[in-house]
Amino acid sequence: MTLTQHDIDLEIAAEHATYEKRVADGAPVEHHPRRDYAPYRSSTLRHPKQPPVTIDVSKDPELVELASPAFGERDITEIDNDLTRQHNGEPIGERITVSGRLLDRDGRPIRGQLVEIWQANSAGRYAHQREQHDAPLDPNFTGVGRTLTDDEGGYHFTTVQPGPYPWRNHVNAWRPAHIHFSMFGSAFTQRLVTQMYFPSDPLFPYDPIIQSVTDDAARQRLVATYDHSLSVPEFSMGYHWDIVLDGPHATWIEEGR
Repeated sequence: MTLTQHDIDLEIAAEHATYEKRVADGAPVEHHPRRDYAPYRSSTLRHPKQPPVTIDVSKDPELVELASPAFGERDITEIDNDLTRQHNGEPIGERITVSGRLLDRDGRPIRGQLVEIWQANSAGRYAHQREQHDAPLDPNFTGVGRTLTDDEGGYHFTTVQPGPYPWRNHVNAWRPAHIHFSMFGSAFTQRLVTQMYFPSDPLFPYDPIIQSVTDDAARQRLVATYDHSLSVPEFSMGYHWDIVLDGPHATWIEEGR
C-alpha cells in the first residue's frame, strides 16, 4: 500500500496522543525520539539492532578510532565557516548568518570544539553523488563548513538559506529547510549530530523526522530564532541557535542513527 501524507498525519497524531497519555500517567518527559518511531519509516533501518562491539583498548588504545570520523585533511582556514566564499563565484540564494553557543547542562561554554555543518543549496539539493532530487546544482556552493568554538563556546557561519526538498518516506513528502550540525569532543568517538530548523516553517506539522521529537518543548529547541543583531547590513539575515549537549534542556541529538 502506498502511504499518503494523510496516513502519516494520522500516525503522527496517534504518536503524540500516546506520548501525552504516558506523561499524564506519570512517565518522564522524553527529550529524544524513540528509535522505532513509526511515521519515520526508515528509522527502523537507521539504528543499531545488535549490541555494541567490544574493543579491547588495553591492547591498543587507538584501535577504537580506526573506523571513526576524521577531522579533515587540513587545518581549519579563515573561510571554512563562510560557505559563500569557498568558490570563485557567488552562490545563489538568500545569504544568512547563523551564530550561537555550544553549552553544557549548566550553561557553561564548551571551548575549542569542532563544529561542522552540511546542508542543501537554495534549491533543496545536496552536492552529493547519491542525491536523487533533480533540482539544479549550484557550482558555487558545496554546502559544507566547519569552525572551532571560541572561549565563550561561540560559533559562527555564513551560508545561504537551504531549500526544502522531497524525500521518499511517503507520497508528496517534503523536508523542512534545515542545517545539519556535527560536534566533536576531544576524540573521534565523541561525535554528536543534530539539525537546526528555521522559525515558522509550514512543513513542520507534516515532517515525521522533526515530529519524532514528540515533546513540544524539546522540538522547539531545534528551531533557531531570528536575531536582527546578527544580520549583516546589505548582506545577510541573522539567526541565533544555541546547542546544549546534555541535561533537561539538551538539544536533540541523532543518537544511534
